[in-house]
Amino acid sequence: MRDLSQLPNLTLALVQTSLAWHDRQANFEHFEALLEQARGADLIVLPEMFTTGFSMESERFAEAENGPASKWLKAQAKKLDAVVTGSVMIQAADGTHRNRLLWARPDGELLHYDKRHLFRMAKEHEHYTPGYRQVQFELKGWRIRPLICYDLRFPVWSRDPHDTDLLLYTANWPAARRLHWNRLLPARAIENLCFVAGVNRVGTDGKGFAYSGDSQVLDFQGESLLSAGEADGVFTVVLRSAELAAYRKRFPADLDADSFTLDC
Repeated sequence: MRDLSQLPNLTLALVQTSLAWHDRQANFEHFEALLEQARGADLIVLPEMFTTGFSMESERFAEAENGPASKWLKAQAKKLDAVVTGSVMIQAADGTHRNRLLWARPDGELLHYDKRHLFRMAKEHEHYTPGYRQVQFELKGWRIRPLICYDLRFPVWSRDPHDTDLLLYTANWPAARRLHWNRLLPARAIENLCFVAGVNRVGTDGKGFAYSGDSQVLDFQGESLLSAGEADGVFTVVLRSAELAAYRKRFPADLDADSFTLDC
């Protein structure tokens, strides 16, 4: 069994900003300037669909696997010597469109997670195909599970038996439902005995929907470690493995968790 207390601390940078609607190059240039402020972080997180905004025009704007966003993320990861992650529209090899989180490592490896829960109120389920598997990535020994926006509302999908240390939600979560965002993120932290980070955008999208940000990081008791409010910028926090290990030892509620299987 691994000794979580011996892991190095993890420096996390959240990039909360506005997005140019359907303009990949403008977003690349905007983020390149911001990412310089995140230099020194181990993990840099961008919002959901960071190249386009939350758009249903997948037929027009989805890019191929290993397309421009994949190459750009890998280049940024190498330059900053950090994992850089965020979701984009992807046309998968099987022809389906996916809201796909890309996890670019500085060594050039590119991993991914496909959004499971598609936001039907925006008809996302009519334009994208859902993912079918949970994934977990490792960084400096930390076990990290990425999820995307609407996934936050589904505790069964967020729950797993894999001893996750950090649940990571990247989102375009509208201001109209900011109360839900701010209540659900602490709930996920408390029930999973882990750190939780949520990265949202600010500004107004091409359809007139406003976003209030509220990007944040919470500890295993749902206590705030970082709160970006409505500000535009890069926000950095250090996650301390010894604190997580001590709490899990002191309060091992996971030992009484219900076992279940997922029907995907």
